[in-house]
Amino acid sequence: MPMTGAALPPWLLWALLSALFASLTAIFAKLGLRGVDSDFATLIRTGVILLVLAGFVAWAGKWSDPRALPGKTWLFLVLSALATGASWVCYFRALQIGDAAKVAPVDKLSVVLVAVFAVAFLGERPALKDWCGIVLVAAGVVLLSLRL
Repeated sequence: MPMTGAALPPWLLWALLSALFASLTAIFAKLGLRGVDSDFATLIRTGVILLVLAGFVAWAGKWSDPRALPGKTWLFLVLSALATGASWVCYFRALQIGDAAKVAPVDKLSVVLVAVFAVAFLGERPALKDWCGIVLVAAGVVLLSLRL
């Protein structure tokens, strides 16, 4: 589907699907957190994800020997997993005690932090228009967080 004469970037569909599923995550989690501890709910969610992904990797024939991965790859995948787990625990706790319509947008402050970290650690250089969007996301998070 062309957009101003250019094709959509291939990553955009996956990013939009990610946003769709992330939004459903908030809604389903908020409904599922009634009457259960948020940490226990996170454990259940993680177990389901493990089973589904293991099945998908096996079904798609994508399994490879994890021992063949370089140590640096293991280090950063483990750090990513720990960050993901911490994020999920905090997210579920916030959903349990707050409104999903406020928690989820504040969680997206990660967009701003990713941009800052990408500049600091990956050497990325977002364009001015990108920074404008990042500032708008930050402003939206602040606006949603204010008690008026």
